[in-house]
Amino acid sequence: MYSTGVNTSERLIESTRELLWERGYVGTSPKAILERAGAGQGSMYHHFKGKPDLALAAIRRTAEEMRAVAEGVLGGGGTPYERIEAYLRREREVLRGCPIGRLTMDPDVMASAELRAPVEETLDWIRRRIAGIVEEGKERGQFAASLDGEGIAAAVLATVQGGYVLARASGSPAAFDTGVRGLLSLLAPPRSPAA
Repeated sequence: MYSTGVNTSERLIESTRELLWERGYVGTSPKAILERAGAGQGSMYHHFKGKPDLALAAIRRTAEEMRAVAEGVLGGGGTPYERIEAYLRREREVLRGCPIGRLTMDPDVMASAELRAPVEETLDWIRRRIAGIVEEGKERGQFAASLDGEGIAAAVLATVQGGYVLARASGSPAAFDTGVRGLLSLLAPPRSPAA
């Protein structure tokens, strides 16, 4: 599955990331990781202390990637509304769900302060980033002064995460798109009356 140029440690991390997204922590066995990575029996313990250590490296990598993708959109050009819209409409594997959001449903990840930390930090970072953009829009007069940046940011996150759940439940990305359209219609800056 992986080219010979990718080192074993990287193959183990990437395989674990994929399996955590597909199966969750409990469903990700060391055997499945080794098979997916094309690695030998002792490889995991040569590079990592065990499954929790490898899972932490994989979760951290997923969290870093998710923040980088979000920042690429939220830090891009356009008005605050356009940047939030770009974040909500960005390309996603909707029917697979969110690789970070998926972990919040995993009792073993949530029970471990160490495994939960990158999940919590990432969702908090996105929420704070969006709240800052809403405040920027209020300062520029593009959003109503009465908007609560923290509340809007939480609503954006809830729409994305809930959209994944609705899409997976219905087997169609349309449910995700409907939620996004609804939130954007509520956030849309008022149009000036035609002269």
